[in-house]
Amino acid sequence: MQQSLMNGVLVTLGLIMAIGTQNAFVLSQALRREHHLVIALVCVLCDVVLISLGVFGLAQIFATHPILLAVARWGGVLFLGWYGLQALMRALHQQSLEQQQARAPKSLKVALLTTLAVTLLNPHVYLDTVLLIGALGAQQPSPIGYILGATLASALWFFSLALLAAKLAPWLARPATWRVIDFIVALMMFAVAAQLIWGAGLEVASL
Repeated sequence: MQQSLMNGVLVTLGLIMAIGTQNAFVLSQALRREHHLVIALVCVLCDVVLISLGVFGLAQIFATHPILLAVARWGGVLFLGWYGLQALMRALHQQSLEQQQARAPKSLKVALLTTLAVTLLNPHVYLDTVLLIGALGAQQPSPIGYILGATLASALWFFSLALLAAKLAPWLARPATWRVIDFIVALMMFAVAAQLIWGAGLEVASL
């Protein structure tokens, strides 16, 4: 379970740490101290629901169709390798976090609806959270441990943005910071991809 939990942490952190609309929205709300903790909680809950659907839904499919497990495994290796290379390339170039300039909504209802829109209307959330994270989780010895790890990573990231916004904003605005973050993301992705390859090799050796 420990390895599955760690994989959940690494994969989820690697995917959600990238600069994106959701992170920029959470950060901008936190800087204004407007419903920032509730918004962070909503982001975490969305991740938990989507990851759980992906893990358990795909796990059942893989159990009855072993060939799909192999496709998911090598598809995951290719995607993680590509994602890691993209992060590595970004680490070689300067960039900064572009914070939203528009005035954040004041009412809780509008803030929540905006959070759901930013999260669920992004097509990448279904590719990354449901398909990729779910497919990797379905292959773990302990899917529950994997989900716990993913939940821990999501909560750590979003609540860090919400609670430490004032201190994080100047730090995140530095191009050098995101180069370091992207380098760490690349290492995370390569490490999980290597583990999938190693697991496939062990399965072949046991036949």
